[in-house]
This record gives sequence, structure tokens and C-alpha cells, in this order.
Amino acid sequence: MYDLKKIRADFPMLRSERKMQGHPLVFLDNASTTFKPDRVLEAMDRYYKEETCNSHRGDYDMSVVVDGRVASARKTVAKFLNADPKEIVFTAGATASLNLVAYGYALKFLKEGDEILLTLAEHASNTLPWFRIAKLTGAKIRYIPLTEEGRVTVENVEKSLTPRTKLVSIAYVGNVLGFIAPIKEIARVVHANGAVLSVDGAQSVPHMVTDVKDLDCDFLSFSGHKMCAPTGTGILYGKYELLDQMDPFESGGGMNVKFYPEGEATLLPPPSRFEAGTMNVAGIYGLQAAIEYLMEIGMENIEAHERELKAYAVERFKQIPGVTVYNATSEAGIVAFNVDGVFAQDMATFLNSKGIACRSGLHCAKMLPLVIHTDATVRASFYLYTTKEDIDVLVDAVKKGGNFLDAYF
Repeated sequence: MYDLKKIRADFPMLRSERKMQGHPLVFLDNASTTFKPDRVLEAMDRYYKEETCNSHRGDYDMSVVVDGRVASARKTVAKFLNADPKEIVFTAGATASLNLVAYGYALKFLKEGDEILLTLAEHASNTLPWFRIAKLTGAKIRYIPLTEEGRVTVENVEKSLTPRTKLVSIAYVGNVLGFIAPIKEIARVVHANGAVLSVDGAQSVPHMVTDVKDLDCDFLSFSGHKMCAPTGTGILYGKYELLDQMDPFESGGGMNVKFYPEGEATLLPPPSRFEAGTMNVAGIYGLQAAIEYLMEIGMENIEAHERELKAYAVERFKQIPGVTVYNATSEAGIVAFNVDGVFAQDMATFLNSKGIACRSGLHCAKMLPLVIHTDATVRASFYLYTTKEDIDVLVDAVKKGGNFLDAYF
């Protein structure tokens, strides 16, 4: 049974009775970041209070303990994804992971005339690195057509592939519309074309079961802070044979065996090759604790909870005249909406006055207006601790907000 009351009790931000604008906080910006449970904070405290030292730098007992915890965290992530620990690279987040794929893999192997396939729904972190790579290599950016509602399909991917396509990079779950891409089937057609598939998992890994062997993606990037872990943590999963061919994005201590006056260096194998300098050790402690917490609850249970919330929210929004929901048929726990005649940021500011935290604007998907034909949306996004009562507060505020803001302006 999904014990929502018990789950909410694990989060200090939800126990604190925090108020915003004099109202109890209703946090519906989980696609941006998430609250942290006690065990994550305790794990980080343990590092700072009891085990502070560098990893891979010491020959003393405490350093050995920290090395063991980092290795254990890597195994936990690998188990979570059904991967090999050697395929797990610690990064600062999904943005850092995607940039590592871009500059470590694509910059090395792409050449003039090659093609990179994206969609118009991609986040800036899965767009701008590829723009830069295209300029540096002479490769061309092309876009996979989306359906009218904004969904990516296997058929459209297959139609977009050409002999020049070398890399496809798409989000598993869109951060605005929340459609789930058929990654397993997309991987099949991409590989049949001889190309590589990079997946932005920032909005998928925190919310659903992720089995990289079953998906057969080549790279998967995601952030810790969107899944109850600390900010400044992330993961790049890559098939080992691809990681082994890649150049590091950063160089420094901890990623080499030796270097010489002639300007040559012998690099360590993956994943150490990509983890130069002092890692976010406290963050890694917290990331492991967060993943263990999510696995105990069960990712399939979290996904089912969010789908139920999404269906409930869409049904409630249908009862409000003048509200447009842009992604009523998508699967993820995200609702992107507008109220007729009300600018999205004005609505979000009004919701703030009622204690409701939502996001408004383009949500870093700045080409998406070409698909959904609106310049901005209000985005309410749910997570494992969101309740139907939270959604009720949102819907009731939106009902009043439309009339209030229309009258005001």
C-alpha cells in the first residue's frame, strides 16, 4: 500500500508547517527540484560531521571508509538502473552529463555533414550543447517532427533518420508536456541506422522504473536534485565500450595514471577518467540515500501515484471554464495550463499569493512554442509526496484567479 502520510512525514519541508504569503505551502514545482527526506540530510551530515576527507586521496582509515562509501553509492546507482558500476559516472547534474556526452563523445567523432537529431520540445540542456557541437564540427542539427499534441513517435524518428545521422538526443519525458517517449523502440531504429542514442532522463528517472539494458540507450543523463537527492549531483550512464572511447571533458587530479614533461598523459579507464578533481562526496552520500529511499517505496508505486494525481488534476481542470490544459493526454505528473486572458507569470504570481508554488514561462524549452502555439504556460508538477488536497488548493485558486486577474487588469 502506498502510505502517503508516512512518506510526507519523512520530509522536513513538509513537517515544518512552512507558510508562503501567510498560507500553508503547497509545493507543485517538483519538475524543477524536490524536497529531501531525513535520511538524505542525515547521510550528508554523517560525511560532514564524522567522515570528512577526500576520496581517492588518502592512505588512512577514514579515507578508506569514504572510498568505500563512494564505491557503494556507485553500485547502488548501477543497481537502480540495471547497469554495471563501471558505466556510472558521477557528475554535477543532467546538464553536466549531457555536456560530457557532447564534448567527450560527439566532439571527437562527429564531422562536417554529419547530423544530430533533436526535437523542438527539448530542454536547453539537451539543445545548447548540440548547437555548440554543430558549430565546432560542421555537423547539422535536424528536428524530429512531433505530433500535433507534442509527442515524439517511433515513426517520426525513423522517417527523420538518414545515412548522415550519427547521434539522436531526446528526453525520455518532456519537462513541459510530460509525454513519455518510446525509448526502447527508438533505440532499435536508431541503432539499425548506425547512430547513437543519448537520452535526457532528468524528468523520467525520478518517476519511473529505468532499466538501461532493456531500453538499450547508449547514454542516459539525470540529476539527483529532482529525485530527493542533493543539488550538485548527477549521473551519466554510458555503455562501457562508448565511455572507453571518449575523451574527458575536464582534466586534473584523480583521472590519470601519470603525465610526462613531453605533454603526454596516461588516463585512467572509465568512470574515473571523467571524475577529475574532488567530487561532491557529501552529495554522493545523499544521492545513495535518496536512491535507496526511492527503491524502498518502489518506482512502480511512485509512477502509479503520479498518474493517479495527473488524471485527477486534468479532470478537475476540465471543470473550470477558460482553462486550457496543453498536455491532458500525457502520462507524467505534469500539468501545463493557461487561463484565457491571463499571462502565465501573472497567474503564477497570484498562485504564490495563495501559498502555491508553481513555475511559469518557457521552462527552458524555448522552441516548444512553435509546437503548442503559446509563449508561456503555468506548470504544476507532482511527486511522490503530492496529495489530491494539494491539487484541490491549486484548482480552487485558479478558479478565483482568472476572475480576479481579469478584473484587475
